[in-house]
Amino acid sequence: MHENEFDREKAWRLLCAYTAGESLRKHARAVEAAMRFYACRFGENANRWGNIGLLHDFDYEKYPDKHPQTAAEILAKEGYGMDFIDCILSHVDSCGKPRDSDLRKTLYAVDELCGFLVAVALVRPSKKIADVETKSVIKKMKDKAFARQVSRTDIIRGAEELGIPLEIHVENVLNALKGIAPELGL
Repeated sequence: MHENEFDREKAWRLLCAYTAGESLRKHARAVEAAMRFYACRFGENANRWGNIGLLHDFDYEKYPDKHPQTAAEILAKEGYGMDFIDCILSHVDSCGKPRDSDLRKTLYAVDELCGFLVAVALVRPSKKIADVETKSVIKKMKDKAFARQVSRTDIIRGAEELGIPLEIHVENVLNALKGIAPELGL
């Protein structure tokens, strides 16, 4: 592991250098929070796991057709280690990197779910994540027209790969996002 993999300020600066859009920055923060939650659950380093969450899509805005391969190139130049880079590559099936660790499984499991939870919060009258309940998330997942760009298959498979029942996984990530609700504008 490389020292800068634990440096949150460096990760934030890198994200901001490549991502101007507020919604993608908020998504990165949401995934960071969920990764930190699970790092604590698995007894791992929350800073490193959080930085992987923060940087998992940092190249998407500028290089959507080359994501996350461009991220891998940039991270290598910035001195991040191959395990860190391979973890980010593993969250996209087409990269062919196995999800063979709790870290890799977690990134995949929280990515789409974070986006879905934000979408559920935004259709609440209050637009507050605090008002979102697990049962309403599960119900919304069955509505194919709602947030149709979010893959329910990925959400379900992510929970299965983690070995956590879907309802508990949703509750875990929901609690992580509730902890940073002001930063997400929710």
